[in-house]
Amino acid sequence: MSTTTKPVNQKAWFLVLPVIVCVAFSAILPLMTVVNYSVQDIFSPDRRVFVGTEWFAAVMRDEELHLALWRQIQFSLAVLLVEIPLGIALALSMPAQGWKSSAVLVLVALSLLIPWNVVGTIWQIFGRADIGPLGYYLQQAGIEYSYTGNSSHAWWTVLAMDVWHWTPLVALLAFAGLRSIPDAYYQAASIDGASKWAVFRYIQLPKMRGVLMIAVLLRFMDSFMIYTEPFVLTGGGPGNATTFLSQYLTTKAVGQFDLGPAAAFSLIYFLIILLFCFVLYNWMQSLGTSEKEQGHG
Repeated sequence: MSTTTKPVNQKAWFLVLPVIVCVAFSAILPLMTVVNYSVQDIFSPDRRVFVGTEWFAAVMRDEELHLALWRQIQFSLAVLLVEIPLGIALALSMPAQGWKSSAVLVLVALSLLIPWNVVGTIWQIFGRADIGPLGYYLQQAGIEYSYTGNSSHAWWTVLAMDVWHWTPLVALLAFAGLRSIPDAYYQAASIDGASKWAVFRYIQLPKMRGVLMIAVLLRFMDSFMIYTEPFVLTGGGPGNATTFLSQYLTTKAVGQFDLGPAAAFSLIYFLIILLFCFVLYNWMQSLGTSEKEQGHG
């Protein structure tokens, strides 16, 4: 008995082709340009010298880069530790349906609509002791608050600004995950007499794992590349207290016009983000796998 194989329709590739072209022009070609700059010493548009991995070695020995990387890691971890639990708590407290749910969703999402440079300006005014509510009331409470003169105050202010700006994103993702849970799960938990903590631990949190993984990766990548908000608020100061990797890279590329070291630093920066995202993704996947095995056990 002979079998005939159905010919594969390859026309779908024509639908993917525009995406491939856009990605090539927006990502691949600029990346290859950066790779080209990273192995050359550029004196002028017409005069370049191939230096191999010299710029990579120089960047890796840069102590200021090490300090900026450490500040960046601390900031990104603090963002995740604050915004993920806070976003989940906010999503759990939001109305599930009706006009109240729609109104709360709009109110929660308002901060996401504000441009990044405007966010920095808002908090710049908000933290001033003469006209800003935060600075004024802290001064009235006896706290000598100054985000421009105290490095700790500047760091915590940048963190509070990021939490205010981006926690709603985590809340909206968590809210979408909660709304996708069928009512049958809650009915079964009610029949079993499960507590609110048990419902959250064994029903809501596992069902939100997919959206929470997206939230963690998005917030980590975005916080690791933060530039506009702290630049507008503190300018990287006082000193270098809020000078993160993106600002350090901008200083190298634009301020000092060291295109070779800046390109090498950009590639290292890119690989660092990929590495941390890979570690976070696999860690969250392993947590999900271990919990499933415990559930089956």
